[in-house]
Amino acid sequence: MRRQHPAVESAINNLGHRGLDRVLAQGAGGFARAVALSVVALNVHRIGLLLRRRERQRTQRPRVA
Repeated sequence: MRRQHPAVESAINNLGHRGLDRVLAQGAGGFARAVALSVVALNVHRIGLLLRRRERQRTQRPRVA
């Protein structure tokens, strides 16, 4: 469990950067909506990173050995 702790802290920090650092919604429904929106934001960010990586690999010139 000690080895997993940094990963959990990193995930919590990442959610904080996606808008879950302060939940201003009231009630259980508002909290669930805020959590869902921050998870969607995280997924959109990951998709963007994957697309940028794919585009970078596509446009790179092959290395000459």
